[in-house]
Amino acid sequence: MTAAADFAKMPAFEVRSPAFQTAPFVFNSPHSGRHYPQRFLDMSRLDATMIRRSEDCYVDELFSGVVACGAPLLTANFPRAYLDVNREPWELDPRMFSEPVPPYANIRSPRVAGGLGTVPKLVGEGMDIYQGRLPLAEAVSRIETIYVPYHERLKRLLIDTHCTFGHGILIDCHSMPAGVRSGDGALRPDFIIGDRFGVSAASALTECVIGLLAARGYCVVHNKPYAGGFITEHYGRPAQGLHALQIEINRSLYMDERTLEKRPGFNALMDDLTGFVRELMAIAGQYFTDYPLAAE
Repeated sequence: MTAAADFAKMPAFEVRSPAFQTAPFVFNSPHSGRHYPQRFLDMSRLDATMIRRSEDCYVDELFSGVVACGAPLLTANFPRAYLDVNREPWELDPRMFSEPVPPYANIRSPRVAGGLGTVPKLVGEGMDIYQGRLPLAEAVSRIETIYVPYHERLKRLLIDTHCTFGHGILIDCHSMPAGVRSGDGALRPDFIIGDRFGVSAASALTECVIGLLAARGYCVVHNKPYAGGFITEHYGRPAQGLHALQIEINRSLYMDERTLEKRPGFNALMDDLTGFVRELMAIAGQYFTDYPLAAE
């Protein structure tokens, strides 16, 4: 069996789209997938709860209001522990496989060293996923069947948005463990906004996002310790009118990390995020009207 069989009854990912896109935004939730194929669970040494420790639980739900605001939302159904699309396509740990990895694989990236490559070795607090080595065909199947189509769909959403509006903004949506501190260790933030240290988005856009969230009473940190991953870096091209920001949400705001259950404040946070998105769209629309090239 292959990755295609794992998602024969459920699409590996889906796009929730408004009837008519009215805003130059694309939202992406690549780590909130929670369909764990039985074949995958049978390969794992972890139980059905422990294997979810890397999952961005419910982030797709938290941002579901963006569709009514006029923007598409791309969401993964496959779990991050199974395949991580916020990596290069071939960041593979050769120690995981029973055959040699392709010569073009990036086997020396820091993410691979940390067990968090395209096909992850670890979840959560450094727990090994698999009972033994995998056939290389397993990784190839997941990458060719799911990773490549996922990025093709994301790219098409951004191209269509750019063609329609003359610019586009990708918001890559994630969550982080409650204990994460800012880069200097001084704060446990509610949100971290990543723009690859100013490379992936216009500074005015980043400042706007930080300001809007802070105005709602949240503690917001910029780039530390999360500046954005492969998706933010790969798709952010501010000089070409394509901007990419990563938003990390502190899980303690909306869920119990031990039980994975939603906290009572979940719906309030979801409403807050929808309101934040509406404000951001209004301000960003005016910004691009005043500064159509959006290049700095």
